[in-house]
Amino acid sequence: MSWNDKLAATRAGLRNLHGAIPDTARAFGALGKTVKEGGTLDFKTKEFVALGISIASRCEPCISLHVEALVKAGASREELSDVLAMSIQMGGGPSMMYAAKALECFDELVG
Repeated sequence: MSWNDKLAATRAGLRNLHGAIPDTARAFGALGKTVKEGGTLDFKTKEFVALGISIASRCEPCISLHVEALVKAGASREELSDVLAMSIQMGGGPSMMYAAKALECFDELVG
């Protein structure tokens, strides 16, 4: 399955969940909007943080969504790679496996 297919499946699952728990989904969406728009860090930096956490927590759907956001924000492969290296340093071997997935996703999306 391609990363674009995985993104589509993730979005479909989230739409389904939103239908089941709309108040919670809206509240979570509002939290995300607030933290991404406020504060002193720029959007791309915050997405790099989110990607690092996604890798360390081994959340493949999260990885795909944050890599996609980083591609749209103009992140370079070199910037992404620095974040992957830091994620590996913090998470060890399992993070190495998910960092590889993140780089594969990036390479496909910038294609």
